[in-house]
Amino acid sequence: MAYQEVEKYSKPVRVLHWFNTASFLLLFITGLILFIPPLAIAAQDSWTRLIHRIAAVLLVAAPVIFALIYPGKAARALKEAFTWGSGDLDWLKAAPAYYFLADESAMPPQGHMNTGQKMWWFLTVVFGVVFVATGAVMWFARDTIAPTGFLWAIFTHDVAFIVTGAMLFVHLYLSVAHPLMRPLRTGSWSAMTRGTVSAEYARAHHARWFEEITAATHAQAAAANREKVLVGSHGGKTG
Repeated sequence: MAYQEVEKYSKPVRVLHWFNTASFLLLFITGLILFIPPLAIAAQDSWTRLIHRIAAVLLVAAPVIFALIYPGKAARALKEAFTWGSGDLDWLKAAPAYYFLADESAMPPQGHMNTGQKMWWFLTVVFGVVFVATGAVMWFARDTIAPTGFLWAIFTHDVAFIVTGAMLFVHLYLSVAHPLMRPLRTGSWSAMTRGTVSAEYARAHHARWFEEITAATHAQAAAANREKVLVGSHGGKTG
């Protein structure tokens, strides 16, 4: 069955997403080995710490390089994470019926990111900074910082690890396994693999954003038609 598609994420954004996903999964797995004592045997010869540090460098470097190449996209993404309004409160009120009862009618119109996605993105940015700051302390200041400060860095790093780890599984479930995300070729999975979503999905899950891009498309088409009419009228006068 054919269906209309709209672009949601450009190729550079998708490449960054999957690169960061791979880096984060490496960090999560190696961090889990370091975090849980019974798994410590897998950390022998310090290879786990080495992989953890390499993945950390990659996770930090990728967004920085992206921001340098695409400063406009990076600025818009950060603005989206930190812009909240009354519509987000309405989303929180409707979320239980939406996610637990699969009731799409309960959800108020959403923008390019719905409130749940913005929460995940916000936590990613905030805890990313926490990871970098505390990780740098543990990596470079181990022998110079006071013992209390070092322990606080470890504790904060661990808390960030627990919160983001839990949110990762929620994110995966809501992006791939939830009934409202099916079929995968039309929804959020498609958005991050092919860059597009179906118009039906966009209208149901991101109605405000879909209306904005539809209005912009109609405005561009109208402007193009006006230009054709003007060119045609001038051509007729010249002839």
